Amino acid sequence: MRVHAELHGCGRELGMVVAGNIDEVVDGLAQVVREARRGGDRVGYFAALYRQVTVEVRTAIHQGLFDDGARMDRFDTLFGNRYFEAYDAWRRDRSGPRCWRETFGLLDDPDTVIVQHLLLGVNAHINLDLAVAAARTSPGEDIHALRRDFLLINDILGRVVLAVQDSLGALSPLMSLLDQVGARTDERILDFSVRRSREEAWFNAVLLAGQSEEERAATIERLDIRAAVLARLIARPGGLVRPALQLIRGTESDDVPAVITHLDRAVR
Repeated sequence: MRVHAELHGCGRELGMVVAGNIDEVVDGLAQVVREARRGGDRVGYFAALYRQVTVEVRTAIHQGLFDDGARMDRFDTLFGNRYFEAYDAWRRDRSGPRCWRETFGLLDDPDTVIVQHLLLGVNAHINLDLAVAAARTSPGEDIHALRRDFLLINDILGRVVLAVQDSLGALSPLMSLLDQVGARTDERILDFSVRRSREEAWFNAVLLAGQSEEERAATIERLDIRAAVLARLIARPGGLVRPALQLIRGTESDDVPAVITHLDRAVR
């Protein structure tokens, strides 16, 4: 794993993680989680979820569950580096993809609840980054051979997000209010969001894999804009959801390092 040191405008030294394989993706995410826990930074919420998903994917590779483990290692590495690049761009000069700017821009918002931070990360990483990583892993007609392994990750994601969802009860006692006001269209909000988003991501991956460089740039731009719009809807929902979120936020823990630690241990 390479770490490029850079200087922020205010003098803070930052290191950009560039992973060369899935082990280094796990290590890089663990680094983000450690730094977030140390600094009380809510970026650690989604990073903790993502680290556990990546660990489970790595385990599945080692167990031979995928048709092509080496290909999945490359896929996951490209996917992880999309996150690291977006995070570095945000820390460096508040740049990067629109959807990630929306996500990172709410980290210091005291009114955003834990599940919103998780969903914002899921939205940006899956609705934008996943299709791009898949198309780069298997360009052209090769994309079709990736389908089974791509879909197999759904099961892995499902297990992890259910574990994280279950763990939220201890951190956010009034989460059940979202059910009562109709904000959750499925019993498990994270699992539902991930599965629906991944279905669309596969369609977009096939589209990107068959496009020219110019066409891909236009498609990625469109995906980013759409994911940014979804991020704003997640961040500022309407109707009865907004007062419900205010009540939920009032009962959630303000101990960010403790929340990160709890979320990072959701999968046993």
